[in-house]
Amino acid sequence: MGDQRVREGADRAEAQAFVKALLEDVRALEVMLQGGYFEEGVRRIGAEQEMFLVDRRGYPAPAGPEVLARLGDARLTSELARFNLEANLTPRTLGGGCLRAMEAELGEVLGLARAAAAECDADVVLCGILPTLRRGDLTLANMAPCPRYEAMNRAVTRARGDEFRVHIKGTDELDVTHDNVMLESCNTSFQVHYQVCPATFAAAYNVAQLVSAPLLAASVNSPLLFGRRLWAETRVALFQQSFDGRSPAHAERGAPPRVFFGERWVDGSVLEIVREDVARFRVLLVSAERDDDPFDVLARGGLPGLRALRTHNGTVYRWNRPCYGVYQGKAHLRVEARALPAGPSVVDEMASAALFFGLMAAGPSAYGDVARRLPFDEARRNFVAAAREGLAARLAWLDGRAYGAADLVRAELVPLAREGLAAAGVDRADVERLLGVVDERAATGRTGAAWALESLARLGGEGSGDGRMRALVKATLARQRGGQPAHRWAPAETGEVGDALGACETVGQFMTTDLYTLRPDDILDLARSVMDWEGIHHLPVEDDGGRLVGMVTKEALCAALEGERGPVAVSSLMDRRPAAVAPDTPTVEAVRLMRERKTSGLPVVEGGRLVGMVTERDLLAVVERLLDAPEAPAASGTRAVAGAPGTRLRAGTGGR
Repeated sequence: MGDQRVREGADRAEAQAFVKALLEDVRALEVMLQGGYFEEGVRRIGAEQEMFLVDRRGYPAPAGPEVLARLGDARLTSELARFNLEANLTPRTLGGGCLRAMEAELGEVLGLARAAAAECDADVVLCGILPTLRRGDLTLANMAPCPRYEAMNRAVTRARGDEFRVHIKGTDELDVTHDNVMLESCNTSFQVHYQVCPATFAAAYNVAQLVSAPLLAASVNSPLLFGRRLWAETRVALFQQSFDGRSPAHAERGAPPRVFFGERWVDGSVLEIVREDVARFRVLLVSAERDDDPFDVLARGGLPGLRALRTHNGTVYRWNRPCYGVYQGKAHLRVEARALPAGPSVVDEMASAALFFGLMAAGPSAYGDVARRLPFDEARRNFVAAAREGLAARLAWLDGRAYGAADLVRAELVPLAREGLAAAGVDRADVERLLGVVDERAATGRTGAAWALESLARLGGEGSGDGRMRALVKATLARQRGGQPAHRWAPAETGEVGDALGACETVGQFMTTDLYTLRPDDILDLARSVMDWEGIHHLPVEDDGGRLVGMVTKEALCAALEGERGPVAVSSLMDRRPAAVAPDTPTVEAVRLMRERKTSGLPVVEGGRLVGMVTERDLLAVVERLLDAPEAPAASGTRAVAGAPGTRLRAGTGGR
């Protein structure tokens, strides 16, 4: 989450004062490392659990502040969006029943969050990216009311100087722009922490970098964004692109983004990373509160908070991030592994965490100097391959070897993690149970991402696209409560949505998004041919930027093309002021507009751009679904849609 007591630099003097404090903190850290101020011989573990709030229909529920007000538990706090929450678990010494205790606490805080959410007519779901999210949910009105997030949005947007662009290619392709950092709120993660000794930091950190790819490959859970099938762990690409504060000039010359894997192996000290991050990345936020001078604190026998350093570190998002902290009166260093997604279940998360902790415990001695055994660029390529392909990825490994990710996890990493946890004295039954989940997952290939894509394929053409996304969310909720790991889950079914009326409240939930369109300079003969070939009665006309500029109907076209004539541009016939609706327009309002304008089709526009069409055929399909649903509403129930609140959704296929 980061320090909430921050703001943008109010003026140049304040920003310069903060940078001076930041440099003092770096120097103090160097003195502390040389002077033996850090806790040695203790390995603690911890975790942060991010989660989505959803309403009864499976859509994001912006109820975070209200839920937190009911909780009163310091472990739970806000995240970037009102539909996100975060839980910070208690640090524990690695050994004994630590994994079992962490799992129990995770279940406890989720239970508390769910109970409070239920009072707000909401629920909590663990998933890397919520399938029902749409761009209309990502407005600043849905940003959590927190000065840190508001300041971060202003700072990153100003530094970038342009809209954020996300372009991801998978089975499908997504190419969108957005004017704020709220695209990042599509991501939720399960971040795990491992305390390391300063003297062995380099070896431990390099192991974290080395194992990140196979660990991620075995844990992928985010294959969908805005209804598109993208990477197995789409969060990796989305986070980097949605929080990229580089100007086009900086990106063109190869400056690293603030979300990145790293540039090289660490040779000796955490200072290498700290200094690089201060040198490369400009200050975005300043601390609203100032610590005492760190050297004065050390002179008094105390431990400085290094607030300026921690504030800056919290704005640089390495996938493995070094962290400084003071716990129980002792300073420590830890590695925060940020790549694991939330979900698909508590036991899945804990199984992945156990794999990471075990590898961190055993890896430094087992692997030695990994920098001599694998080029760093190979480790970085491995990470991207794992995010793209999950367990199907082919990974370069030490000493010129290569493995399929699943084989590497089963043959080498699970046994090594078992050794590391056993040597640390972790209860054997917990080790076998949790690492057994990882082994079974790798053997079957059924990660959370694989389950979601299998479910989507099974759903096929049943219902609208929106309905399929809602089925995934509802099925995830039900199976998470069952307590089984995802490789044992049955695929989602359309019947699990259970709310046919909720799927047609707004036109964005069932509009057609696979559109045939025209340009103003196209000829009428082309328009007639497309209409005849595809059985279409309405063709929207858009400019090169995707903005709606007109509409051509079959009736008008037939009248215009009576008799032979030369080529005529579409612009001469199109209706330049067609009736249009937004994705969140209530369905009944769209029907009323159709009747008033005597049209059987309406273009759907968001932000000036054409995003879909809703036609009489789409509306008939909605009626059929309502009549076929077990809870089919009576006539009076159907009219109740008129006052229903809408969520901006873009989904669906169908009517012409």
